[in-house]
Amino acid sequence: YCQRLRRSKTMKERIIVITGASGGLAEEIIKRLPQTDQLVLLGRDKEKLEDMYAYRERVTCFQIDIKDDEAVQDIIDTIYQKFDRIDIFINNAGFGEFKDFDHYSNRDIRDMFDVNTLATINFSRLVGQKMAEVQSGHIINIASMAGLIASSKSTIYSATKFAVIGFSNALRLELADKEVYVTTVNPGPIATKFFDKADPSGNYLKSVEEFTLQPDDVAKKIVAIFGKNKRELNMPFLLKAAHKAYILFPKLSDFLTRKVFNYK
Repeated sequence: YCQRLRRSKTMKERIIVITGASGGLAEEIIKRLPQTDQLVLLGRDKEKLEDMYAYRERVTCFQIDIKDDEAVQDIIDTIYQKFDRIDIFINNAGFGEFKDFDHYSNRDIRDMFDVNTLATINFSRLVGQKMAEVQSGHIINIASMAGLIASSKSTIYSATKFAVIGFSNALRLELADKEVYVTTVNPGPIATKFFDKADPSGNYLKSVEEFTLQPDDVAKKIVAIFGKNKRELNMPFLLKAAHKAYILFPKLSDFLTRKVFNYK
């Protein structure tokens, strides 16, 4: 009873932290959150965040380089000193580049792993430890269908997201008895500025138009699972079904992905 009461109270005045909060999916998520939520928004430009979310009654913005391990530790310490807890932590920051495997430089590879994978691991590790102490909390890691189904010209991006999913699956097991939930969100292509860098030509996004998700639809589904013990959220339905086939018929799936559904 005490556990349920504490969770009920927590959900009324939630402390929600979101990385990569300066646009796209994060912006749509924030639009759907009640003003009673205390938001802590992390990004590369504090002034931009403050301008974007000036309409919010309870919001605190921080500028951070999430590739800096010490900065990650410091910001978590600061948040806990200021708010005493985190109820929901969303690892949303990330980027991708789609090109041939031999066209990535060492710097490209390290940067993508630093942002997409290592920052997510560091935040999840530090926050998970704090949540486990009070036996309450929800970590949501925004991964990708690319972390479940590999495709050509996304070797590094897929690798970063496969790693996030693997880490999250193991972390979920370790935190399960501590009443801390870990969810991976694995969307297909979303119509956001993500593709300004990943697909500057616009050709890929146009070719997968029938699979492309709108950020408001994805945000709605994510908000609906806040505080729920949801293992993963895969979308859209066609790619979710494709993942099932990918597991059951791997050779056929490789052939189709390489020859029929290679849109990059």
